[in-house]
Amino acid sequence: MKNSIKKSLSNMGFSLPKSIKVAGSYVPFLKENKFLFISGQLPIKNNKVLFLGKINEENKNYGYKAAQLCALNILGLINIAIKGNFSEIIRCVRINGFVNCEKSFFEHPFVINGASDLIKKILKKKGLHTRTAIGVSSLPFNASVEVDAIFSTK
Repeated sequence: MKNSIKKSLSNMGFSLPKSIKVAGSYVPFLKENKFLFISGQLPIKNNKVLFLGKINEENKNYGYKAAQLCALNILGLINIAIKGNFSEIIRCVRINGFVNCEKSFFEHPFVINGASDLIKKILKKKGLHTRTAIGVSSLPFNASVEVDAIFSTK
C-alpha cells in the first residue's frame, strides 16, 4: 500500500517527507492503544515554513495549499510511526485545522479542505473523517495554517 500512496502523491506533485522536526517540547506522534495521534503540523518543507501570514478572502487558495502541505506532513509522520505499513491504518478519525486569518475571514472550512481533500484522495474510504476548522489570530512562526489528526489503527 505504501507504494500506491507514494505513486498517488507523486501524481499530485508531492512526495512523503522523510523526517519532520518538532518545534517544541512534545513528540510528533503518539500511538496509544488503537489510536495514532499526530501533533499539529505546519506547512513546512525542508525545515522551512513555506506559507506565512494571514489568510483572507483574496488569498484563500494560498491557505488551501498550506493546508495540503500540513496534510502531507501528517502522512509523512504516519509513514514514520507505522514504519511504512499503511495497511495498519483503519481510518482517519478526526482532523483539526487552524487558520491564521483576518478577523473578517469566515471561510475556514474552505482552507482546511486542502488537508481533508488530500487525506481523502490518498487514503480513499479510510480518509473520511470528522473535522473542526477554526480561525485564530496567530500561529507558531507566523504559519498560515496548522493541522493535527487522529487515526485509528490495527
